[in-house]
Amino acid sequence: MDEEFFRENGKGIAAPSLVDLCVHVAIDNIRYLGDVGETDFDFLEQILPHCTKDQLMHIEKSTKGRDLSPVTDKLWKKFYEKDFGIDRTNVVIERMRKKKVNFRWLQLYQAKLREVDEAENEAADRLKNSYKKEDARKQSRQVRICEKVPPSSNKRGWGGGGNYNVSNTKSNLLKKAKLDYLKSPEVRNAAVMKRTAFQRSAPPMKKSNGFSGNQLGSSSNQSKPIERTFKPKKMPF
Repeated sequence: MDEEFFRENGKGIAAPSLVDLCVHVAIDNIRYLGDVGETDFDFLEQILPHCTKDQLMHIEKSTKGRDLSPVTDKLWKKFYEKDFGIDRTNVVIERMRKKKVNFRWLQLYQAKLREVDEAENEAADRLKNSYKKEDARKQSRQVRICEKVPPSSNKRGWGGGGNYNVSNTKSNLLKKAKLDYLKSPEVRNAAVMKRTAFQRSAPPMKKSNGFSGNQLGSSSNQSKPIERTFKPKKMPF
């Protein structure tokens, strides 16, 4: 038995009363309490201060047809001061005094929780949006590789005049490369060496002793057969 249930007097230690034992048992099993029914407020004032916020909320919701605020209202005020500060509690008291209204501290506590939740959600949304904007800014600053699409044939070329013929680009590059190759010193030297070797290997040309066709023609026209006149000898008969 706990010592708090014993009272010391001049003659010795007295045994706890039945009421004290009931209160002690209720406190030990407070997590199982629900509907307190018609329990006297004097007992509740000894038991309910040992509740947590969730336990006190559960007891108030479970107790049907009875208002426990005469006992729980001051308990919720303590929870309000503990969670939101004494200054905020005093502000609420002053506002109720000026407006001449009176709310239960359970209602004030629940309203403040909703306000805090909404503020936290708004702050989370703002933070999320700021992260999205920062990511978008970083993405926009990244270097991206893109393919440059040439204009169509019915538009003016990039140079300012004429059409841009994409099909001839490759052939023009190949022609230029071929010309550069043919004009290179190596190719020229190889061609010279090839011609020299061919001239050395070719047979010598024969000189013709005859006359040319004009000379032959002129000689044939000028030369005529030499005609000789023979005088016949007289025969001896």
